[in-house]
Amino acid sequence: MTIKAYGAHAGDQPLEAMDITRRAPGAQDVQIDIAFCGVCHSDIHQVRAEWAGTLFPCVPGHEIVGYVSAVGDAVSGFKPGDLVGVGCIVDSCRHCADCAEGLENYCDGMVPTYNGPSADAPGHTLGGYAEQIVVDERYVLRIRHPEAQLAAVAPLLCAGITTWSPLRHWQVGPGHKVGIVGIGGLGHMGIKLANALGAQVVAFTTSESKREAAKALGAHEVVVSRNPDEMAAHAGSLDFILNTVAAPHDLDAFITLLKRDGTMALVGAPATPHPSPGVFNLILKRRSLAGSLIGGIPETQEMLDFCAEHGIVADIEMIRADEINTAYERMMQGDVKYRFVIDNASLTSAGTL
Repeated sequence: MTIKAYGAHAGDQPLEAMDITRRAPGAQDVQIDIAFCGVCHSDIHQVRAEWAGTLFPCVPGHEIVGYVSAVGDAVSGFKPGDLVGVGCIVDSCRHCADCAEGLENYCDGMVPTYNGPSADAPGHTLGGYAEQIVVDERYVLRIRHPEAQLAAVAPLLCAGITTWSPLRHWQVGPGHKVGIVGIGGLGHMGIKLANALGAQVVAFTTSESKREAAKALGAHEVVVSRNPDEMAAHAGSLDFILNTVAAPHDLDAFITLLKRDGTMALVGAPATPHPSPGVFNLILKRRSLAGSLIGGIPETQEMLDFCAEHGIVADIEMIRADEINTAYERMMQGDVKYRFVIDNASLTSAGTL
């Protein structure tokens, strides 16, 4: 089946309209008409070949929401018309210890929604900047938010689970003082989720102008990290820090804020490494520096259900597909509050197509 999409033919070329092919649904497949697709910072790194191994043509997009339009004969969990989502994973080995524990995100055979191996043309997966996608039902998520919130649900499929998974793994909840570093696509979700989990939330930003915005998102306190007095006031006070910043920066400045046995988890993925933190800053208080990668399918469903129950969605700005290159440039300047979402109906109505 040939459908419309937006992607790039090389890392130094802009995204453009293109035709791609999707397979017909197999016995276990769910065919989804994509309504909206969130735009992740990872999309930029991959499609511009800033990360190694980009396969072209590259059609990004792993924050996908839409409606089931067809199902395979053996599909039991979904039917046409269902409201569903697809995140960062469309396959895995299904038999390793990670898969058995519902942590497909750590499976060595995990297949990403785009730029992963595939038997389908062109030999690798193509993502959600497209009219439609076909995915094995095991990797399809059910959405229980009101239909009117569907566009703002899309970023939960990456930004939501990327922040939810570490918050849950390190058991953030009432009685915990939690720092969220960075107030962007990931950070704004981290603030909302940590607050809803019952933690005392301290947001860290380099910009004084974001102080009130962070409080509106649910932060109880806001620290301008360039202000040494504000930083010093929180030394040794935080149980957990979720660091969402996707640019190299001084990690020691935040590790110092952890209590004994506190942990800072990194979820931002910079194109070049952070400066190495000082060892003594870790060992003298038995502090930990950790990382976390998106989340598995069961915990992604858990996150979606939690967000539906608590009325949590992303703060978004809607764009047409043919505005994606401008959106990328704005993202690089931090000019979005806090996530762009493509209206995929524009793939067929845009004049460029």
